Amino acid sequence: MTRILFIIASAIFLCALLVIFPAPTSSLTVVAIVIAEWGYYYALLAIGLAAIAWRRGSQLTALLALLAAMLSLSPTLRAFQIAKTLPARCDQAFGETAHNEKPFRVLSLFRPSSFPDVAMTTHTYYEELELELYQSKNSSAPQPLIVMIHGGSWKGGSKAELPGFNSYLAHENYAVAAIGYRHAPKWQFPEQVDDVFHAIDFLKMRAAELHLDTTRIVLVGRSAGGQLALSAANAGRDPAIRGVIAFYPPTDLVFGYDHPSPRWVIDSGEILRAYLGGTPPEKRDQYLAASPINFVGPNTPPTLLIHGGLDPLVPHVHSEMLAARLEQARVPHFYLSLGWATHGCDANLDGPSGQLSCYCINRFLSAVFR
Repeated sequence: MTRILFIIASAIFLCALLVIFPAPTSSLTVVAIVIAEWGYYYALLAIGLAAIAWRRGSQLTALLALLAAMLSLSPTLRAFQIAKTLPARCDQAFGETAHNEKPFRVLSLFRPSSFPDVAMTTHTYYEELELELYQSKNSSAPQPLIVMIHGGSWKGGSKAELPGFNSYLAHENYAVAAIGYRHAPKWQFPEQVDDVFHAIDFLKMRAAELHLDTTRIVLVGRSAGGQLALSAANAGRDPAIRGVIAFYPPTDLVFGYDHPSPRWVIDSGEILRAYLGGTPPEKRDQYLAASPINFVGPNTPPTLLIHGGLDPLVPHVHSEMLAARLEQARVPHFYLSLGWATHGCDANLDGPSGQLSCYCINRFLSAVFR
């Protein structure tokens, strides 16, 4: 039993290290999300193991388990520290608003959010493409529109991902259209960006019937969807797009190809070749056109970037480079860097990354829809 406890404690400790070091494989990326965003539960497990080991006289096992607990709690503690300065930073970026919400609440970690006042309907918007529209049941007034664009390396993923986040925004009296789009390699850039505008055109045609205010639109995307959201927003094709929010987006695809992700995590080179039809020397114009960083200018709408510092799929340098370019162009923007977080850090709406992200998003939406 002592040996088994030591093995378990060692495994727990090694997993907890994923809040310090990037995950070395795709499977461990999922573990890293769990440790970072639900680590407070993981810490309770580790503390329980430490107590059992201590009673059995295995001090080394108890120490390993306690170290794992401390590491697992570190994202929560770091989120608490960020929350202290976040309101002032948001004031500077978005302007002061009458906002009484706190950026981070410890009790919310243990109270999963639910939104029974939100309804979802499905609509076909272009050929066979569908979108899911989330709206509050309690509002009949036209609502500002958020277009949600899923990730999945441009070749997969679904409009149905993270429905809790969509419901949360609908609960805040925004209409959220989570869209599907055509996937690579059959369909390549810019077809996916065109699909974003197909969805917007459909929603504008149905605005009166669906109670939408399509004069106020914000695009939100995750990962590959973040690249699509940024590309669509920077295209300048629709002045109704008031802002763009991107979670862990690839922003410079030439840079991304030249600096690939670890092969055991993801084959980023193969993904880019499928999306853009070849390598940068073969399809340079495609790579440049698909890189949002190349299209920052006077017409770029306000931008919110959210990225984890331990992201092994899309390194956080992508958001850092785009934030620097936005700063040079004097585009209103905010970059929320989450040092403990990995790709998919918004999976837990009530976790450390989820709470801070929701706070920034609410402040951003209030500013751009004002």
